[in-house]
Amino acid sequence: MKSITSRDNPLYKELKHLASSSQARRKASRTLLDGVHLCEAYLQHGGVPQTCVVSESSLAHHEVDPLLARCAAGGTQTICLPDALYSALSQVEHGVGLMFIIATPILELPAVLDQSSVLLDNLQDPGNLGSILRSAAAAGIKNVFCSMGTVFSWSPKVMRSGMGAHFLLNIYENVNLESLLKTASIPILATSSHASQTIYDVNLNQPVAWLFGHEGQGVADELMQLATHNVTIPQRGEIESLNVAASAAICFFEQVRQGL
Repeated sequence: MKSITSRDNPLYKELKHLASSSQARRKASRTLLDGVHLCEAYLQHGGVPQTCVVSESSLAHHEVDPLLARCAAGGTQTICLPDALYSALSQVEHGVGLMFIIATPILELPAVLDQSSVLLDNLQDPGNLGSILRSAAAAGIKNVFCSMGTVFSWSPKVMRSGMGAHFLLNIYENVNLESLLKTASIPILATSSHASQTIYDVNLNQPVAWLFGHEGQGVADELMQLATHNVTIPQRGEIESLNVAASAAICFFEQVRQGL
């Protein structure tokens, strides 16, 4: 275990840059898993991290010790920081001081869109994206395709909202959704409050591609034109529309229900 006590240490500066800059995370193809829950989920589903960072006060914590042992067995570099230096990296308040540095997957796009998938067009809110990823994983949908304008899937805020769902999914970043949709051999469903067909009227007992868009503007017109079905979620209350993450969860689990 390596101890770092200076803010001027080059490795600490690198960690601080990763923690504070989405651009740095994208460029380095690395991200931070902040907190015990995400670290446990990664060890369970993803393997061992590149680097493990622990605060001095958490070294003897009962949840941390077994995770450090698994990292050591896998050859992971472990760095111990004074609490003040650790707190400058972490966005988790009053949590256990443990984080992993991991490589973010770079995946090759499939030639054909033929499996149940989620396509996200210019989604902006990290909490919404994390919730959608969590719902997709719970519903057994493996593939998620994010447009270039969509918030970075591997940002710490999205990671915390996803609660480990990332490690059960194939997440594709910076995707040209229009080109991908043109390869589809399965129905493409886009939600719209103006549609007359409901999600309960469509045969979801088959692979489908779910298309969701920007929280305010919705799905871009050129993508809507490629949808085979525009569908709506019936609602009784006089409210304009559902939150995109709530809409996605309802759609995914209607597909689960029809497949039972």
